[in-house]
Amino acid sequence: MTDRETRIGLVALLTTTGGWSLSYVGYLLTPTDLLTNAIYLVGLTIGFATVGCWLYFASAYTGRTYHRNRRLRGLAVAVYVAIVAVKLTNPFHSQYYTMEAATVPFAHLTVVHEPFHWVTTAFSYMLAGIGLFMLLEMFAESEYDTRPLSGLAVLTGLPVVFDIVGYQSDLLLGMIYSPLGVAIFAIGVLFVHQDRFMAVQLTDKVDEATVFLDDDDRVRDFNRRAATLVPELDGSVGQPVETVLPEVGHEESIEQRILERERNGTTNYYLASTTSFELGATRIGKLLMLTDVTETEKRRRELERQNDQLHDFAEALTHELRNTLTIIEGHVSLAGDAITNNQIGTANDSLQAVSGSASRMTGIVNDLSILAKYGQTARETEHVDIADAARTARTQVDAGDLSVTVDGDLDVDADGARVRALFKSAYEFFDRNGADAVEIQVSNDEIRMSGNGTPPIKADLEEYFEYGSAVPTSEAGVALPNVRALARVHGWTTRIDPEYTDGIRVVVDTDSHSDR
Repeated sequence: MTDRETRIGLVALLTTTGGWSLSYVGYLLTPTDLLTNAIYLVGLTIGFATVGCWLYFASAYTGRTYHRNRRLRGLAVAVYVAIVAVKLTNPFHSQYYTMEAATVPFAHLTVVHEPFHWVTTAFSYMLAGIGLFMLLEMFAESEYDTRPLSGLAVLTGLPVVFDIVGYQSDLLLGMIYSPLGVAIFAIGVLFVHQDRFMAVQLTDKVDEATVFLDDDDRVRDFNRRAATLVPELDGSVGQPVETVLPEVGHEESIEQRILERERNGTTNYYLASTTSFELGATRIGKLLMLTDVTETEKRRRELERQNDQLHDFAEALTHELRNTLTIIEGHVSLAGDAITNNQIGTANDSLQAVSGSASRMTGIVNDLSILAKYGQTARETEHVDIADAARTARTQVDAGDLSVTVDGDLDVDADGARVRALFKSAYEFFDRNGADAVEIQVSNDEIRMSGNGTPPIKADLEEYFEYGSAVPTSEAGVALPNVRALARVHGWTTRIDPEYTDGIRVVVDTDSHSDR
């Protein structure tokens, strides 16, 4: 029991209950009437104290503050003193109990209860019921399976049946059997269901998925939300947590402790964090909590993607600008030499090459402007007919005599402008790669764009999607990297089909969940 106040309440409850039980033993075994009366009065005094200890424990365990309220504590002490005074003065007024000799089932003094006893007993059971309600309410609201704990709590009231039987028949002695209920409860929560009893308190009012671990990082218990989120936890009690959740084994960085889970067709992210709890100087376990950080993680990944995109943007501009300036500088130098040597035709050719290089640079800047305009994650989507978007995009791009045929149907939730921009960048790539025909097939959440241009010339096909790599040619510009960027804003993935040999086939998977 790690909580100090709960521990104090439970220890006090067990101590007073034990003392109460011993008083009954003494009451039955003492040889003289005077000593029997004295021991019974001591038992009555201790017994009523157990009610206060029970309420203190219930308040502390359930996270309430009644046990700290000075006014309530003062009132409780006053009521206790008043009732104990009535009990201790019973030898003078005999309004609490009287004793009579009995021979069944053995010779002893039997107690005959008077009005004050019944009033006090009713008051005690009412207070005990309040504590029981606090526990049952907490168990009912817990994410753990608390049926065993609720059963133990209810069993604390079971001895009332024995009380009634004892007073109404000769089957049992006419005495209070409440200590039996407390004993059953204590054994259950401290030795049988101790892990769950502790876990329920530690995670009270915590809506997240939680997994209770021992000091060796083995699974001891988990709540219903954790079982729903991580089905692998079923039957995992006693197993090392890293075998059930490899993502949280011994990783230290925040990124490596993010769990990705599919729920209701969407990707959710959860941060796995652990906290240790100790008893004195001894660590007795850990609590693993899975906190839903979906929105935060999506924003982090979006910022990371945008930072990568800006880096790619700058790299592409730097690369192309450097190449273009080098080409222009070379042709201008050639033109100057040609003019000096009166080679006007050569000078003219060099100046035309300069103009062409500048135009190519303008085209690359235009390509990158698409990335700048549409590079952020698509937040507002609409119903988009992929086949229709592919046909429309062909009419909006200058791709020479490139012919486009579209086969199949596919409807997705996407940003229409970005989808059309994706196809336009693809057409520019195929045109610059020497294709004169592109076949687009859409089906099964996949877009396959096949151009009959130059087949891949690089073993590493990922270079085709890198800004500034000039693959397959510098003329291809940044068109294909733009295709991937525009796919990623929707959470789609792109790749080149390595088995296609009649040109280049670009495949866009619209059912994947990339880091947007």
